[in-house]
Amino acid sequence: MTTVTNRRIPTWVKVAYTAFVAIVVPSYWVTYSPWNFLYFCDIALLVTAVAIWIESPLLVSMQAVAIMVPQMLWVVDFLCRLVAGVHITGVTRYMFDSNISLFLRALSLFHGWLPFFLLWLLSRLRYDRRAFGRQSVVAIVVLLISYIFAPAPPPSASNPNWAVNINYVYGIDDNHAQTLMAPWLWVLGLMAVTLIGFYLPTHFVLRRFFAAPSSSGR
Repeated sequence: MTTVTNRRIPTWVKVAYTAFVAIVVPSYWVTYSPWNFLYFCDIALLVTAVAIWIESPLLVSMQAVAIMVPQMLWVVDFLCRLVAGVHITGVTRYMFDSNISLFLRALSLFHGWLPFFLLWLLSRLRYDRRAFGRQSVVAIVVLLISYIFAPAPPPSASNPNWAVNINYVYGIDDNHAQTLMAPWLWVLGLMAVTLIGFYLPTHFVLRRFFAAPSSSGR
């Protein structure tokens, strides 16, 4: 019982995180539209809010698998632009766009600290080995929904900030759909890259450095 208590997440962390999410959700909802919450990073932000209250190793582990590699690339790109004035991937260009309010850009800094927060949570709750398989299923479903139902590029002139091309299911350019291959082939390739290129290596690393939760922790 003592071991489990020592791994508990402090209440002030839960309250602070929840308060932040309570600010992000309405701000993003109005500015970027509800479709924005289909992005894996935004899903991770919301699911983690639930996970920390119920202290679920599985939910935390799934979010770590989902976003660790993409968000670390976000961090690298942001720091390179901040320090050297160059982008490596370009995923953080919007963070330096003066047309976007400083308030919204400050909220978007969660992309930088969330992966480290998840690692801290894993140090408390441990890594659930089921995360890779379950998150892989979630990813496939989310990518299919993003492609079949979410808005395609380009953004509408009346709402230029609304989210389109969710999770890059139409290509890497939010202004134009890719034309290199058939759309369904692009989506299949995106699934393969996500599961094999991002999730699987993350799973192996997290499994190596974090112990599995006890049966009571599950």
